Amino acid sequence: MAITVHLHPGKEKSLRRLHPWVFSGAIARVKGSPKAGETVSIHSAEGDWLGYAAWSPQSQIRARVWSFNQGDTINSAFFANRIAAAKTLRDGLAIASNAYRLVAAEADELPGVTIDKYDNWLVCQLLSTGADYWRDAIVAALREQFPECSIYERSDVDVRQKEGLAPLTQVLYSPDGSAPPAHIWINENGLELGVDIQSGHKTGYYLDQRDSRLAVQKYVQGKRVLNAFSYTGGFGLYAAAAGAAEVVNLDVSAPALAQATANHERNQLSTETLENRQEDVFEALRAFYQNGQRFDVIVLDPPKFVDSKANLVRACRGYKDINRLACMILKPGGTLLTFSCSGLLSGDLFQKVVADAALDAKRPLHIIERLYQGADHPVRTNFPESLYLKGLVLRG
Repeated sequence: MAITVHLHPGKEKSLRRLHPWVFSGAIARVKGSPKAGETVSIHSAEGDWLGYAAWSPQSQIRARVWSFNQGDTINSAFFANRIAAAKTLRDGLAIASNAYRLVAAEADELPGVTIDKYDNWLVCQLLSTGADYWRDAIVAALREQFPECSIYERSDVDVRQKEGLAPLTQVLYSPDGSAPPAHIWINENGLELGVDIQSGHKTGYYLDQRDSRLAVQKYVQGKRVLNAFSYTGGFGLYAAAAGAAEVVNLDVSAPALAQATANHERNQLSTETLENRQEDVFEALRAFYQNGQRFDVIVLDPPKFVDSKANLVRACRGYKDINRLACMILKPGGTLLTFSCSGLLSGDLFQKVVADAALDAKRPLHIIERLYQGADHPVRTNFPESLYLKGLVLRG
């Protein structure tokens, strides 16, 4: 017997606009007893069929739609077709790297499924009950599409707890059963970077900033550059390759900073003009101001400050604080590249926060460029949440 989920009157509007989320409060009744991850049919209060979705009994997002086509069957072939479509999209993007996002969850019509490719390793994050339920089908599709690749799972993200799922890391497929190497060297825009897919941030690296790392090169020749929240120093590496006079990487992680040095050495760039500082960024920015240190170019690429709407106000204070401090240590005529990867913080609100920070610092700036996530992290028109990375390049 088909399991059906019926919505309250009026709660079908977002699904008719092909938005894939069904919140718990929208559901009037469920016919059947779906298990976590099982496929259910979503119906309006009037009985109209709306979509096939994965059931998530513990999440506020109670169902995530796999398909709005009633002729589809949610089976192994369905996932093979979705992943093939995602691959075709990336194949047409001429990405200047052997590392890219292959599947971007809802933006590729696979809610809860994130897959990144690093050379000959595929790294999966299965973050919803539906994605977890269909793990074997996803792995089979990847092995068919990428027979040369090994597959590693990095489902160790806190959001799985909201789905009632435990964190999980494991080798899903390897020809000889071996674990990933300590570092995979990827090539990005002609530069080589070491990536730790087992314990690095996200799936190992911030692939969504590829275009922004390239953009920084326009502003750095002969300049003193501060790369705050540097992680393994990607922005700093690009700056050094473009002729920056000095690069200061600032991060709390000693292993990440060690990799930043290794990246410089791998690309035969001098480490004499590289300084790695293991410090809290907020405290370090205040100390720079008090000590009279100033920079020609500053990159602020913090981690996500907003994980829920309840934290939005507090997160805005954090963004304002770091941007205010950055404005205070920016040399006259200098360039600030500032980012937010918090999807719940809109582009308009982010710009307002930065503007308020500049005003408080008595350093009003000009916006000279806007930056976004790379094209391999697509933005789907029916899912505005897929636009999450915002960047502003400011000068003044």
